[in-house]
Amino acid sequence: MCENWLKMNAEKHFVSWEQAVEWLRQQPDQAQLVRDCYYDNPLTASVERYWKSLEWQSIKPWLPESGGKALDVGAGRGIASYALAKQGFAVTSLEPDPSDTVGAGAIKGLASETGLPITVVENFSESLPFDDDSFDVVFARAVLHHSQDLEAACREFFRVLKPDGLFIAIREHVISVEEDLPRFLEIHPLHNLYGGEHAYLLERYLSAIEQSGLILKQVLLPWYSPVNYGPSNLPAMKNEIARRVGRGIAPVSRLIGFLLDLPGAWKIVRFLMTKIDNRPGRLYSFIAVKS
Repeated sequence: MCENWLKMNAEKHFVSWEQAVEWLRQQPDQAQLVRDCYYDNPLTASVERYWKSLEWQSIKPWLPESGGKALDVGAGRGIASYALAKQGFAVTSLEPDPSDTVGAGAIKGLASETGLPITVVENFSESLPFDDDSFDVVFARAVLHHSQDLEAACREFFRVLKPDGLFIAIREHVISVEEDLPRFLEIHPLHNLYGGEHAYLLERYLSAIEQSGLILKQVLLPWYSPVNYGPSNLPAMKNEIARRVGRGIAPVSRLIGFLLDLPGAWKIVRFLMTKIDNRPGRLYSFIAVKS
């Protein structure tokens, strides 16, 4: 999202997320952002694209092959609900927004059109209307940073998971210090339209997950997995690094690109990038189990 576009539209503030998305769709220069956020229509094409995305293909190996019952919290339009159902899960989509465009209404229409086993429940994460030990998987895509009470939400995720159940929280915004939050919100393109975005310190996420009783198995760092850097891909990221480091000087950029493709080079670069990367809102993902 370019800086000029943000300045032009910083004063726009919509009553609902649905209105914000509808307005965004009408901006010809923002078609790629709409597509990257899976807000494009038809919804069936959008969710199918997510299911086939590198992000989802990187998530699939964590999921139990036997399927089972999955809870998709903060389900939005249902892109992850669709993907989970295609993987053989009976899915409950938790989405408090009733919108036919970006919320529960959209998921209900998707379930009806596709015939997939998706049930919609309109509620919030902090107080789940489900029995203990109900789900094999709790999946949260870009949800934890929206929580009004992060610790309460994680306790609820633990409660409704079956023993040995899997908790997956992906694409969570992280800040390095609390003072970074206003700067992150200022540059976030969608927050400027409707609000509702947030970010926590990495330690806050880790503490909330572990204090809930969940056992943290893996933390995916920003530069290490397509789960975090999608919808971009590794070649595109290398090209962007080469362009920036080369300062637009083509021969220098080509040399850097060549070096980045050498065996083992990317492992070193991503390690170094993680050490120096303090961007407000960079993305982390978390995998935990209930034991």
